[in-house]
Amino acid sequence: MSDRDVVTEPRWIPVLVWTGFPVIGAAAGWLLKSIAGWVAGLQWAPLQGPFKLIASIKEPHATIGALAIGALIGLVVSFLAAAESMSVALSGDSVELNRKWKDPKEFHRSKIAAVFLDGKYLVLLGKNTEELAREKSDLEGTALRPAFEKHGYRWLDADPHAAEFRRWIEDDPSVPGAANAVLKARAKAISKDREDDASELREELAKIGIVVRDEKNKQYWRAVQ
Repeated sequence: MSDRDVVTEPRWIPVLVWTGFPVIGAAAGWLLKSIAGWVAGLQWAPLQGPFKLIASIKEPHATIGALAIGALIGLVVSFLAAAESMSVALSGDSVELNRKWKDPKEFHRSKIAAVFLDGKYLVLLGKNTEELAREKSDLEGTALRPAFEKHGYRWLDADPHAAEFRRWIEDDPSVPGAANAVLKARAKAISKDREDDASELREELAKIGIVVRDEKNKQYWRAVQ
């Protein structure tokens, strides 16, 4: 097996995630505590009950509690952000996409025709123009490109099939019947921010030869060749 390279996020990103969000959360908690009494005195302000409750807590318990709860919420956000971070392990034989606490996605070299970045998405293009993977990450092209080219993968500056995408409209007769149903279900998942469902439905579309991309909650599609 060929030697492997691993492309990861810059070191400052995890540091920022695990320190920045808790600090911001603690600051937000302190600010909320500080203005609670003022907001509670405004008869027209919403959520009077919670603000009055916060304002009634005596010091130093109010400040300590606000800082602790805010920092805890920040840690939860940090955890969610870390779970979405991605690394790429690649060799001349395969490409493996890894996220924390999720099973890796591995693609054999023989199936990969080209690789490119589409905004924040790393795309692995198959031999029949299908997208083997479209994964969002903060990985930079300046790190990804030399790693892929080192192992002989074809790196593209842009999607070679970008002009083929058409906006999906419900019951569009040019879309295969089965694809229309899946695209409709996926539109609902996107509108409700159910990213896991949208990702699974993308895979279902790939099985029937449809490639889909999203722009501002709108779906664009093309058929594989």
